[in-house]
Amino acid sequence: MRHHCQPWWAAPLFAAVAVSASGNSLFDDPIAYEPLPNATLFPGPWDEYIKAPKNKSHILPARFWKVRGNVSTSTATTVTWGKNEDNNTGHVPGSGILIGPGGVLTVEFKENYGGRVCFDIESVGENPVIHLAYSESPLFAGPVPDATTDRQERDLPLPFELGDRTGIICVGSEFVRGAFKYLTVSLPYRSSDATGDSESADESKGASIFSWDTLDRIGQKILGHGKRPLSSYLSKSRRQFYSRAWVSIAKLWVNCTAFPSQTNGRAYSGYFYSSSSLLNRIWYAGAWTLQLSTLDPKEGSALIDYNRLVDHNNSPVGSWYSNFTISNGTAVTTDGAKRDRVVWPGDMFIAIPGIAVSTYDMVAVRNALDVLYDHQYADGSLPYAGPPMGWHGEFSDTYHLHTLLGTYAYVLYSGDLGWLRTRWPAYLAALKVSISKVDDLGLLHVSSVADWLRPGMTGHNLEASAMLHTVLRKSLILATWLAKTNTTAPDHQSWTTLQHTLENGLARLYCPSTGLFSDNVGERSCTGASHLDPQDGNSWALISRLDLTASGRPWTDPKSPTRTNTTLPSGPPTAHNISSNLRARWTRYGAPAVEFPNVISPFASGFELLAHCAADDVAAAVELVLLEWGHLLDGPGFTNSTLAEGFRVDGNVQYPAYWSAARNSHAHGWASGPTGVLTASVLGIELVSPGGEEWAVHPDLTRWLAWARGGFATARGRFEVKVWRVVEAAGVNGSSKGRKGVAMEIMTPKGTRGTVSFGGQVVREMDGGGVRRWVAWDGAEVGEDVVVEDLTGWSMRTPPRLDAQEKWYDTIIVSESGDTMLVFDHEFTPPVMEERPVGVVDWSEMEKHFKTPPPKGWRVESLRDL
Repeated sequence: MRHHCQPWWAAPLFAAVAVSASGNSLFDDPIAYEPLPNATLFPGPWDEYIKAPKNKSHILPARFWKVRGNVSTSTATTVTWGKNEDNNTGHVPGSGILIGPGGVLTVEFKENYGGRVCFDIESVGENPVIHLAYSESPLFAGPVPDATTDRQERDLPLPFELGDRTGIICVGSEFVRGAFKYLTVSLPYRSSDATGDSESADESKGASIFSWDTLDRIGQKILGHGKRPLSSYLSKSRRQFYSRAWVSIAKLWVNCTAFPSQTNGRAYSGYFYSSSSLLNRIWYAGAWTLQLSTLDPKEGSALIDYNRLVDHNNSPVGSWYSNFTISNGTAVTTDGAKRDRVVWPGDMFIAIPGIAVSTYDMVAVRNALDVLYDHQYADGSLPYAGPPMGWHGEFSDTYHLHTLLGTYAYVLYSGDLGWLRTRWPAYLAALKVSISKVDDLGLLHVSSVADWLRPGMTGHNLEASAMLHTVLRKSLILATWLAKTNTTAPDHQSWTTLQHTLENGLARLYCPSTGLFSDNVGERSCTGASHLDPQDGNSWALISRLDLTASGRPWTDPKSPTRTNTTLPSGPPTAHNISSNLRARWTRYGAPAVEFPNVISPFASGFELLAHCAADDVAAAVELVLLEWGHLLDGPGFTNSTLAEGFRVDGNVQYPAYWSAARNSHAHGWASGPTGVLTASVLGIELVSPGGEEWAVHPDLTRWLAWARGGFATARGRFEVKVWRVVEAAGVNGSSKGRKGVAMEIMTPKGTRGTVSFGGQVVREMDGGGVRRWVAWDGAEVGEDVVVEDLTGWSMRTPPRLDAQEKWYDTIIVSESGDTMLVFDHEFTPPVMEERPVGVVDWSEMEKHFKTPPPKGWRVESLRDL
């Protein structure tokens, strides 16, 4: 068996499902996904990596990050409001943080959080209006927020009028900020409509506040142009008039409204734990990113301009809100926490596996798919994204296909064949749309330029064609599942025939000179003026499992429009060579998406992770996770807790899709690929039928890990895998070490059936239930079978004073006779990461590919100084 890490079929279901009295099969009826568990299913030392707070409704700041101007605290340097696991500073509750005119206080939270900000106000003077500014990145923390808008460089700060109120006061529910690690509270000097110099005259009119309109006129003068506070733009005399306004804050906290399906955000139904602390942190950062991006549907869409087409809002440029309804139900998975807070099918393709193996919030997945099908156009096309899109013909050929792939993933993980039966006619109508676009070149002719913002998405495209090949394969599987429930299915043979047609067409795009596939048959072809071999398309060529054998006639067809009249000098391509050629392009911070100049995209790189696994090179996938996602987690300007939308090839936090670096989303679901991939590839847990009635386990420690363990739950029960390096010792007390190998322990549910593989070799076909162990010995030559020994009957012994969970791999396995034992291989060390050059920014290409044009006067040089 090959080592697959396609996460769309390697994930779980949690909720228990009963067989109906009528005798229907276990997954024949719609599944109830709620309530989710209120405690973690696999407790252990790995819980320390979970980012979700213990109390989501009361998240306190960790520390003062910066204090400037008229701010008085009870201590000179540190502040806290109470004590909790997220807070280690020293302010005494009840003494108040006093902020006067011109005061700026920035607090930092332990992680990137999101929700409604609340204050316990001790006292106020002169009807203060504090301004709130949010930022995910420390680079944009201050009196001016980061950005959700694409029409200017930064959002407007949120004016919060306190009046004479004291006690607990929270911002309105429409102003939930989806993600921020830094919150700045400031009290600017106020402007007034009053004329004359008399303070009493001003008081008779009442204190004025900064309205959205006032901020639009005054505040926007400084956005993105220096670090001066808003107050510096008001005259000294005008500042003097309002010098008595003040507020004393006893406490502030965040009520996190994300992941509404979970009463306890730390109650994970899956886990991952390995000898690499960085991999562990990345897995859990992906899970936390997905939690933050799962919303109450009534708190959606930061796309104010798109919202206007539906809700007719008059919100000024730079303003923001989060009260647009984006789906039915109580929870929905979206693209990102700060923005766009919308259902995007492409993001969901990466997100579903991570959700499934961590929190199992399948209700959020189903609601996302439902809103896409509910807005299906009359011709069968599916919308580019969910509301506020879907009313005006927005369409993308690739995102259309992502919805179909998401359908397969949801059904596999949930086993919800009842839902599939309901949506099957719409699915077939959508599939027909893509099939109709395959022409006599054997490729899908893309009619929409829309994709993941990458340019050049037109014509006979590699990525779209390879995706359709994958969708056809998944559709055949879905039809097979439905056939078991007596659902009428179409002629499957036509889908198989079309797969062969696509293979012939895709062969036209292969370039022997680079060992990769080109982007299309036009300008970006092998012989085109702008030849380009895309990361996304080549990854999908491997994910789709194209037939790359020598028997394929098109590999030597002289009529191919993208090659000269010669045969391939080294034969047809191999999956291994394509994988190696993709790896050869990596730079210091990851895999550049060459189809989008200057970009490293964890979305496209998520495809590449799957591609390396499909080519049986899980080690390359793990290496890329360490390289690229390690930078996403710990690089300058990132959050150390969630995963960002993308970044620049030189490692800078700017995502070159936007001219404003502050707009980058630092909690974006499409960046969570490693969460699903590590479970499916390193642990090797793969579901092959709905809900996991059939499964396959094929672990791979690669050259990077000494040990790993993890698992997840489905309606069938729990799946868990442990794998660790061992060395053979002679005699129970012997010290002479012999063979080295890798031990594996698996636990699968009763009533299931599956296969166990090591090194690509099927070891056993077996029924689930109980715990089984094997050891695979090192030393097999290329082409030889791995020597695998069944450890049934061997005993596990835990040395005295050993933490059975923290050091679980240090146990001793003793044979029945007692003359042989296996101990952990303490001599193993992972290799040193290869040194790679820093990616070079092509500044001449930067402005050509912004999603929206920058304003007049903006200069690309401003990005160099970040």
